[in-house]
Amino acid sequence: MACSASCQCSGARGQKSILYSILRENDQPTQRSLGRQRFDVPQERACSCGFNKTAVLRAPLVTSKATSAVLLKTLRFVKNVPCFRELPAKDQLQLVRNSWAPLLVLGMAQDAVDFETVETSEPSMLQKILTNCQNKQETSNGPNGQGVSLVDVQGIQMFLSKCWGLNISTKEYAYLKGVILFNPEIAELQSQRYILSLQREAYKALHEYVKMIYQGDSVRFAKLYIAISMLQSINAQIVASLFFGSVIGNASIDDLLLEMFYQK
Repeated sequence: MACSASCQCSGARGQKSILYSILRENDQPTQRSLGRQRFDVPQERACSCGFNKTAVLRAPLVTSKATSAVLLKTLRFVKNVPCFRELPAKDQLQLVRNSWAPLLVLGMAQDAVDFETVETSEPSMLQKILTNCQNKQETSNGPNGQGVSLVDVQGIQMFLSKCWGLNISTKEYAYLKGVILFNPEIAELQSQRYILSLQREAYKALHEYVKMIYQGDSVRFAKLYIAISMLQSINAQIVASLFFGSVIGNASIDDLLLEMFYQK
């Protein structure tokens, strides 16, 4: 995301697989065990606009392990959807590659996986020139990485908060996943019309469920529709860099996805 020139705010792969490396047992507590509890570390005050700020995970290993578990669980859910299994293998991979990021964030909301970040200032143009920065396009989330845009991080956190505020049910989460997974706008799909019909069915099922269960809430479906829009705007590269950058390094996120997807 492009940053403004200045802030206008007033406030201040190896012997072990990638999956094994992430999910191996260690002495650190998992994010799931922490639930939605935030780390008791004081936050630094920062520019409220966030355009010239980046962020990295406060506890990258713990968070990456928790989000990897959510991603694995999500892919297992996807593979068990009968309509998905009926699709050509090429379409299955296309759908997974294009929907894994929003599905992951949706899964984080369902499993109450929260995360903390630390803000970092993006180096100025002069600093980049003086330090001969060779990795200015790298989005590594390692200890020395530049992190990801704070605005994008806040967008993910805002979505999680919205879901928790709505107290979304298990069935609603399932329908939402269907809407996100069956995206007919992906190029080169062999079964595009069928996938479009599946997405429409997911929307219809969600609407009918909300209408039946929440009879006194006339705006709940609209709120869930807004949540879908927020999901669809999430950048997959941002999600990959933020939650897996410190673990997979320069490896492609596709390697991790394929390993998880084809795992028995």
